[in-house]
Amino acid sequence: MKLLLNILFYSVLLSFISCSKGPATSPSLKTANLYSIGFYNLENLFDTYNDTLINDEEFLPQGTKQWTNEKYQDKLGRLSTVISDLASQSISGGIDVLGVSEIENKKVLEDLINTDRLKNKHLKIIHYNSPDTRGVDVGLIYNSDVFSPLATASYPLYIFSDDNKRIYTRDVLLVKGILGSETIYITVNHWPSRRGGEEASRQKRNSAARLNRTIIDSILVKDPNAKIFVMGDLNDNPNNESVKSVLSSKNDLKGLSNSDLYNPFYKNFLEGNGTLAHNDSWSLFDQIIVSKAVMQEKSKNLRYSSHVIYKKDFMMEKFGHYKNYPKRTFSGDQYNYGYSDHFPVFIYLEK
Repeated sequence: MKLLLNILFYSVLLSFISCSKGPATSPSLKTANLYSIGFYNLENLFDTYNDTLINDEEFLPQGTKQWTNEKYQDKLGRLSTVISDLASQSISGGIDVLGVSEIENKKVLEDLINTDRLKNKHLKIIHYNSPDTRGVDVGLIYNSDVFSPLATASYPLYIFSDDNKRIYTRDVLLVKGILGSETIYITVNHWPSRRGGEEASRQKRNSAARLNRTIIDSILVKDPNAKIFVMGDLNDNPNNESVKSVLSSKNDLKGLSNSDLYNPFYKNFLEGNGTLAHNDSWSLFDQIIVSKAVMQEKSKNLRYSSHVIYKKDFMMEKFGHYKNYPKRTFSGDQYNYGYSDHFPVFIYLEK
């Protein structure tokens, strides 16, 4: 069975890397030379309809969260406020490519990009259903004036419990496309949680890192100078084994090999900054990690410029014990009129 899965995996990946739709270039736009790629965990973006195939009972009008259409629309509006503010210096005037997680289905993404603040930004989406037990997926939102997808694929993560039963979790989304007239590759991730403790759950995230590493290595074999972006809620910090060792991401450009990745958010982590907080401690689980080719400072091609953990006052708790924490959607079962329990991140690329 595992041999068959491996054969299927590599055959799909090979066809993905080799695919082409002819000469694709980004449309002519403004004179600005900055592009942007980001990631945002949308924290339980569920619709209000019962899907009998997943465990969404909590987020129904009659569920424990009393998840009504009024609350759903409010949540969409709040998320759209954040997303519309991201990366305002980009060539498009906003975020060009945005990976997302904790979305129930394609419909919630469609509802999101059709909110008043986003509906005129020429946004499109890429989404696959994952087998996650809780029913949350990853996806990609992109500005169709700036980014042109060439191919997409979804790769399941096979992890197992101690009694050898499969644990169903989020797939890894792979997107190949054109940004700034150049081909880029993006993986969008939401790695297994730390439920049961960091150490007890560590191998699950290591498995997710190995899946990404397999995808990355297969791309680099074909193109050693490929521009690759690994993004997501990794449920691990930049210094954890999955990110630092298994994925082989570094925080120093010196001595970086072609197969190594560079993690610009490592420095933020060392400085005590994070994207989510728990028990008075900050974690930086939301990261964008890039291949060496993205970090070519003297290149005239698309290259790294800067990166941001995006947090504004309106996105934070104002008072009490959780002051300055991300203002989350719920406090227990009480609607909190918040945004997400994570801050978004993005990077600027220049050309």
